[in-house]
Amino acid sequence: MKWGVIATGGIAHAVTADMLRAGATVLAVSSRDITKAQKFAENFGIERAYGDYRDLLADPDVEVVYVATPHGQHHEVTLAALDAGKHVLCEKAFALTVADAEEMIERARSKNLFLMEAMWTRFNPLIRKVQEAIEAGEIGEVRMIRADFGFRHAFSDGDRLWAKEAGGGATLDLGVYPVALTHQLLGVPTHIHAHGSLAPTEVDADAGIYLAYDNGAHALLSCSLVANTGARAEIVGTEGRIELVDPMFNPTAVVINGIEHAIEDEGYQHQIRAVEESITAGLTQNPRITWENTLEVMRTLEEALRQIGVSYASVK
Repeated sequence: MKWGVIATGGIAHAVTADMLRAGATVLAVSSRDITKAQKFAENFGIERAYGDYRDLLADPDVEVVYVATPHGQHHEVTLAALDAGKHVLCEKAFALTVADAEEMIERARSKNLFLMEAMWTRFNPLIRKVQEAIEAGEIGEVRMIRADFGFRHAFSDGDRLWAKEAGGGATLDLGVYPVALTHQLLGVPTHIHAHGSLAPTEVDADAGIYLAYDNGAHALLSCSLVANTGARAEIVGTEGRIELVDPMFNPTAVVINGIEHAIEDEGYQHQIRAVEESITAGLTQNPRITWENTLEVMRTLEEALRQIGVSYASVK
C-alpha cells in the first residue's frame, strides 16, 4: 500500500517515522514550500516530493494519504483527497465543526473510500487492555473519570496553536484526548458543562469540561495551553481504579487495581497497521474509531467550545 503524506510539520515527521517502522511504503510527500517537501523526502527516503497537495493527489500511484495539516485545512484537503479516489487518515481533531466533519464522512461514504480520524490512542494496546478490564468488571461500574492534558505554550498570533484560522486553541488540540477517552469508556454524555478563558485570537487558552451521565457517572476533564497540567488520567469504579501514566494519550504503563502493566512505546505503528488492515479488508471504517465515534466526540467538543465562547463556523 503506497502512502502520501500531506504537510511536513512535527506530527508528520513523527507519524512518517513510525509508518516506516511499521513497514509501510511512503511514496510521496507534499508541502506548500517545495524545499520543505524535498528535505522531508530526503530525510525519510521518500521517492516523490510535491509543492502542492493537489499534485500529490494527482499521482496515480498514491493509494492512501495521511493529512497532517493544521485542523483548519482538514476539511478542504480531505474532501480533495476523497474526490481524487484516495483513502484518508486525517489527524485529530478531525475538523473545525460538526458540519465539516459530516461532509467529510458523507463524501467518503459516497465514494466508498476508507476514512479515519487519527485517534491513535484507541489502538494503543494498554488502552485496549483498560477497556477490556472495564468490560470484564475488574473495577466495577465506572463512576468517575479524571483526565488532563496541558502545557505552557508562549502566545504568538502567528503560531498554529493560537491561530483561529488554523483551528488553534486548547480544546481542539489537547482536549480532544480526554474527551475521546471519556466517550470510549462511558459513551455520549447527557450533560456538558464547560468553562475556560480566551486568547486574543479568540481561541480557548484553557478549558475545564464536565461531562455527566444519567446514571450519575461523570468526567472531570481539563486542557490548557497556559499551564503545565501534565497528561494523566484516572478511572474510578465501584470496586477499583485504573491510572493511565503520563502521557495518557499514548501510555506505556497503566495501573489496574494496583498492578502495573507496561509495554514498549511503538507510537503510531498500531494505528498505521490498523489502517492498512482495514483497507485491505475492504472496510471504509475501522471499528475502533468509527465515523459515528468521531462525530459524537466532535459534537461534544463543539458544544464545549460554544459554552466557552469559541466558534469556528466562519473559518474557511
